[in-house]
Amino acid sequence: MPPELSPSANTADAIDATPGAAVNAVTAVPAAASAAALAHFESSLSFETDCWDVHDALASGAPGFVLLDVRSPALYASGHVPGAINLPHGKIVTSKLAAYPLDTLFVTYCAGPHCNGAARGAIRLARLGRPVKIMIGGITGWLDEGFALATTPRAASPADAAMPG
Repeated sequence: MPPELSPSANTADAIDATPGAAVNAVTAVPAAASAAALAHFESSLSFETDCWDVHDALASGAPGFVLLDVRSPALYASGHVPGAINLPHGKIVTSKLAAYPLDTLFVTYCAGPHCNGAARGAIRLARLGRPVKIMIGGITGWLDEGFALATTPRAASPADAAMPG
């Protein structure tokens, strides 16, 4: 156990936990007050969505967003979420988005929770004044939900995509 988590009179006094509860990495920092937790988790949905909700929205035929795979063209070609457009995060610039109205919602994803490409893409979109969310889980989450990937011999570009519905 790390020294900062070792049970001691000081640590036990500092933790607002159930009397007799074990002090460990989970309980060493008290949970937020319910009101703060509610505000945090409600606001997180303004920044992210999950694979299941993206899948359902895409299946509706009118998702209301453009799904961007921000990985490399080679990774996109080897397997991507059906309906996604490949636009690597480093290539997100105004000219690549010109075909989309300014209020188009973009949803970015990358390889999975171990990859920050979706966040990098979201940052670039936000800096351009575009509405954006991240699909948490990325490809890993998509596969974990049991959804299939599509493959393509070439990466689709934003110019190839139909305007959002």
